[in-house]
Amino acid sequence: MGALPATRGPASLTIGALSNRTGVNIETIRYFEKVGLLSAPPRTEGGHRSYDAEHVQTLAFIRRGRELGFTPDEVRALLKLRRPGKASCCEVQEIAAHHLDRVRAKISDLIRLERLLAGTIEQCSGEAAPECPVLDMIDHPG
Repeated sequence: MGALPATRGPASLTIGALSNRTGVNIETIRYFEKVGLLSAPPRTEGGHRSYDAEHVQTLAFIRRGRELGFTPDEVRALLKLRRPGKASCCEVQEIAAHHLDRVRAKISDLIRLERLLAGTIEQCSGEAAPECPVLDMIDHPG
């Protein structure tokens, strides 16, 4: 398959311009292409990637999904469901509900961790002492 002509229309972006527009690091963009989250763009005769508005929208969607904590596989599934005629609110809801369960579990774990740390720190004298409750907690969990 041949390369595209080396022209850049108004909707054509370099990887650097795409990175600037979306706030996604260039290496991350390449990674998203490699793992199939972002479709590989056509290339110019010089071999440079040539992105369009759909790439901008898709990359922004991927970035936001990852910021919300969705796994790459979940983002991939959501991207497929985002296509015209493919949307199934039921399937999206299932993915989001599973993710919400994980978020709630993490919150619960963080609350337990916060209580453990706060309680242990309260036991510290703050002075030079042969024993330190925080170090003891780390050395001897449980």
